[in-house]
Amino acid sequence: MSTRHGEPGYFADDSMIRRVMSKRAVGLTYGVRALVIGAVHPLLFVGTSEHTTHRATPYTRLAVTGALFEAVFLGSKAEADRALAFTRRKHDAVVGTLPEDAGAHHRAGTAYAAHDPHLMFMTMAFTFDSAEVMHDRLVRELTATEREDLYQDYVRWGELFGMPRDAAPADYPAFRRYFDTYLNSTELFLTEEAALVGSYLAGHRKAYRQRPPAEQVGTALYLLVQGSLPARIRQMYGIEWGIADELAHRALCTGIRTAHLAPPLAPRVLASTLAGPSAPSYKLLARREQHMVKTGHPSMPGVDPRNWAQRHSAVRTGGPGAA
Repeated sequence: MSTRHGEPGYFADDSMIRRVMSKRAVGLTYGVRALVIGAVHPLLFVGTSEHTTHRATPYTRLAVTGALFEAVFLGSKAEADRALAFTRRKHDAVVGTLPEDAGAHHRAGTAYAAHDPHLMFMTMAFTFDSAEVMHDRLVRELTATEREDLYQDYVRWGELFGMPRDAAPADYPAFRRYFDTYLNSTELFLTEEAALVGSYLAGHRKAYRQRPPAEQVGTALYLLVQGSLPARIRQMYGIEWGIADELAHRALCTGIRTAHLAPPLAPRVLASTLAGPSAPSYKLLARREQHMVKTGHPSMPGVDPRNWAQRHSAVRTGGPGAA
């Protein structure tokens, strides 16, 4: 069970979770997709947005979360334990109630807590589903046995973060029935802020143009994420998706899959590009975002850096931003 550092981790080198999450095509896309889809769950979105210290720097939060998750996926037990302890400390403070109605199923006053077993499972569900989908599209389709093994690894991953085992369905078919039913249910709801943040993350709304090649890389990433979303989720965000978009998405996916099918004697540089930790790439994104914010350019224009409680406290006291 050696890791990238030669020390044992919680998952064996040949485990499906390591095999899947070590693919950079998955590591660089699954997190964005999971956040875009997960935003339709009001308790998860509001619970996170009300308690995060990164409201003004959402991509930094993505980078931090990606690094924490990757430490458990790919790191040694010591690295994983540090990430798990850090996460538990942060989650201890995530307790509250919805300040406003968020659809018929989530009325104002509905309680949430990061340690709630069902919410922990839903976090795992959005993460697992996104990793599975992106591997199928960008690497190769998993076999039924591999899919089951990956699901069981993710359940174990959830347990490491504190999720009770019985909070998740017993096997992959049961999970897929539950999750697909949920995605087609009336429970899904985008708050105004969730719709705005998710639109930025999905590339449906863009704040700034980037310099080449960053602009081209970003466009490709957004195409991959948008094309991987269920049609209903795209519709909730108002993302128009036509035949040309679908063909472009498929062509890009095919190109990336083909790279993974390179013969064993392919140059090492190709192999090292396709596999390995994705956290360094997320750190670059976070550094760029922090530089933008420091120079007066909001990362996501229109997203208030204050949470609901802070905004409404300002209204009551007549402080800055009360109007």
